[in-house]
Amino acid sequence: MDNEQKETPQEKPTLGQLWQDIKKHKKLYYKVLSITFVVSAIITLSIPNYYKCTVMLAPELSGGNKSASGLASLASSFGVNLGSANSGMDAILPTFYPDLMNSVTFRASLFPIKIHREDEMETISYYDYLKDGQKLSWWSAGLKAFFSLFKQEETDSSVNTFKLTKEQSAVVETIGKKVVCDVDKKTMVITIDVMDQDPLICATMADSVRVRLQDFITDYRTSKARVDLDYTKKLYAEAKEKYDQARRKYATYADANQRVFLERVRSEQSELQTELQLAQTAYTQIAARLQLAEAKVQEETPAFTILQPATVPIKKAGPQRSKICLIFLFLTFVATTLFVWNKESHLKPLLSPSKSTPDFDELSLEDLTFLLTRDRSSKPEEKQQ
Repeated sequence: MDNEQKETPQEKPTLGQLWQDIKKHKKLYYKVLSITFVVSAIITLSIPNYYKCTVMLAPELSGGNKSASGLASLASSFGVNLGSANSGMDAILPTFYPDLMNSVTFRASLFPIKIHREDEMETISYYDYLKDGQKLSWWSAGLKAFFSLFKQEETDSSVNTFKLTKEQSAVVETIGKKVVCDVDKKTMVITIDVMDQDPLICATMADSVRVRLQDFITDYRTSKARVDLDYTKKLYAEAKEKYDQARRKYATYADANQRVFLERVRSEQSELQTELQLAQTAYTQIAARLQLAEAKVQEETPAFTILQPATVPIKKAGPQRSKICLIFLFLTFVATTLFVWNKESHLKPLLSPSKSTPDFDELSLEDLTFLLTRDRSSKPEEKQQ
């Protein structure tokens, strides 16, 4: 067993040896990196440019009763819940606006918006633009042409958010990637980012999304007040009609019996006058109530402060072609270096862990005897110390 030849472990290569391996195969690096640069340039140049437009606005927050909310927070620390303290606050806070914009209903509402390119005057809907007007890379265009051979044309052009078609669902997903909403939880500032291949369409859609978001929040905040206003308008119309009828009836009866002094006539005229006064009182009260309802709608209408309006971007937002090429070149350099070190048999020793303790399975019998005798001879010396 002592006479058997054992494989000696290879020593780890030094930095100089690794660098010499790279210099030895420098022609390989020239070829591989040149091909990588050409391929990455072709790929990045095929990706269309896109622009980004950002809109920032701050909504008006209805805080309700501040003292009540403070009392509720104090009571909640003792385990007491005051539900009425938050009765004046909105159910939809600005932090929920991103979820609102991600809904299918909101995205589908953007379909009919009319847009046109910066270098064209023909207007089309945003839905048709996303479906057929987008520039594609050569591989995406090839895949689209291939799958279009097996695709059946959809004849139904109506939009039903409960059951979207495949094309409509694909456009909804595209809008989700292009239109992004974010809310700062500290300042409650709403940021709307819209990306598109055309700068004018990018700015147009950013402003349209802002307007639709404001309209939705306004409709929500004023929904109760508008319902009350509609009901008050109905009561006002009925009261006005009754008042007009009572006034005409009284005037007609009074004109017809001016020179009649019978007690029966006077009694009927008094009754008609009483009905006219009651109708007039009801009409006056409902008219005042109508004015209050109209003022309530105006009071509940939220105000939005536009911190950054939509503007047509001048510089493109991407793609960052130089960065993509550098990433491709770096990954190719690393892969080629690993290949070269493996070819020179330096990769395996470099990755193998270093052995700080001797492996007793690889020691011979003489080495083990020497270690045991050294340990025994060292013990008396330790006792004397």
